[in-house]
Amino acid sequence: MSFFGFGQSVDVDILLNDADSRKRAEHKTEDGKKDKYFLFYDGETVSGKVSLALKNPNKRLEHQGIKVEFIGQIELYYDRGNHHEFVSLVKDLARPGEVTQSQAFDFEFTHVEKPYESYTGQNVKLRYFLRATISRRLNDVVKEMDIVVHTLSTYPELNSSIKMEVGIEDCLHIEFEYNKSKYHLKDVIVGKIYFLLVRIKIKHMEIDIIKRETTGTGPNVYHENDTIAKYEIMDGAPVRGESIPIRLFLAGYELTPTMRDINKKFSVRYYLNLVLIDEEERRYFKQQEVVLWRKGDIVRKSMSHQAAIASQRFEGTAPLGEVRTPGQLSDGSSRQ
Repeated sequence: MSFFGFGQSVDVDILLNDADSRKRAEHKTEDGKKDKYFLFYDGETVSGKVSLALKNPNKRLEHQGIKVEFIGQIELYYDRGNHHEFVSLVKDLARPGEVTQSQAFDFEFTHVEKPYESYTGQNVKLRYFLRATISRRLNDVVKEMDIVVHTLSTYPELNSSIKMEVGIEDCLHIEFEYNKSKYHLKDVIVGKIYFLLVRIKIKHMEIDIIKRETTGTGPNVYHENDTIAKYEIMDGAPVRGESIPIRLFLAGYELTPTMRDINKKFSVRYYLNLVLIDEEERRYFKQQEVVLWRKGDIVRKSMSHQAAIASQRFEGTAPLGEVRTPGQLSDGSSRQ
């Protein structure tokens, strides 16, 4: 109910022109639930109508202007008061005046740059949305509609394998190999583990996929590690010369592309964590970063420049060199 003219006397809706044909994508909300949103890519036009429906047809709606915005913003949960906008486009739909009947206003944002993928994490959210605003003297009428953006990438043929030797001096010496260093989100990780020296009674071995989200800068940096998957490689004691195959399908897990220094606010990286547990419950581990990327079903021509940028962004990612140190695993991490 509206008292003394205060309150909303109009219903506002945002309708996309291609709503019937545009694909929808599932996306996790802040509370962990999944909803479906219209899916867009970088460079695509966003067009539609802002619809105004007067609740009382006999009453006029005075306003100070009507506009629609397309916004891309990053929100850090520890700094909720500040929204960091990296895309902000505005279209004025009507000058100050009166709305005497229900009507719709067309809008079009042509070839909109959407440089980053939509993301909802532990400490940060990157979202794109349309916002229609009817400016009024006392209380604006605002309607928002979220969309989801996926970034598509293509990579050069060069995608080197990862081959490393790790171990503890005179106790354990293993060699592991992954077939690639860059994987698309529906890919299969194929590899092998070779046991060159085994003087520790190993009872269990697994590979974990770890997502590491980093937010903030300087003294306000937050790291959140999330174990996305645990894949058991072996249950029992290995012997010298034994080779264990690895085949890990990524399609069944909730993964995003690797995101590096997004607008200087956050990063999302993925690691394969090789874990060995001995009979005394001591843990030995080795982490290796891998790059994840989203492969499009159909590579659009308008995406080619984005793919080139993404390719350059990840160019130079290479396996780390390995030198074993007595009493430690090769990355300097010791038994837990």
